[in-house]
Amino acid sequence: MDASFGLVTQILRGYTYEQVRTVASVLVGSKVRNVEITLNSDDPYTTLNKISAEFSDSLNIGAGTVLTPNALKRAANAGATFVLSPTMMTKEMLDFCKESEILSIPGAFTPSEIRQCFLDGADIVKVFPAQEVSYAYAAKVLEPLGAHPLMAVGGVTASNVKKVFLGGYSYVGTAGGIFKKKDIIEMNVKALKEELQIFEENLA
Repeated sequence: MDASFGLVTQILRGYTYEQVRTVASVLVGSKVRNVEITLNSDDPYTTLNKISAEFSDSLNIGAGTVLTPNALKRAANAGATFVLSPTMMTKEMLDFCKESEILSIPGAFTPSEIRQCFLDGADIVKVFPAQEVSYAYAAKVLEPLGAHPLMAVGGVTASNVKKVFLGGYSYVGTAGGIFKKKDIIEMNVKALKEELQIFEENLA
């Protein structure tokens, strides 16, 4: 696994290139080192390509909502260094990630799904929607399965992120737990920096 992959992933769904660029520029040098651009956004591959070209030296730029082999290949061609899905990925997709040196993070929920993802070659498994059960769910699942890296996605905020990590998760992903949607849309850099600082203080 890539040691440079950060503990926290900022998920950006439905934003324009300019809005994504504003968030990425605010995150440079912070504890939030991963930016996920979801493929169910407007013109996501162009945004992914441009953001990756500009920020790949300082941030990990990846694709989210990767549901098909074709989408995975297009994301890879656009410069994604990691990919997430809300669902399990096929073994062929996970093999492609390995061959392409892309970090794979399929989604799962039950112990059986989580185990199968790792058996098929996943690097990290995203537990989604994680807020629907206690965040201690990770530790409970890992007791019989052994040490595996799980990412909590769903409901993670500045107020509970410590609890999530204490619950056995190695990583977290969040769409609305760091920045207010309004501030991203309005590209309010001052507000975004203040919100990021609050989140980082809770990570310490």
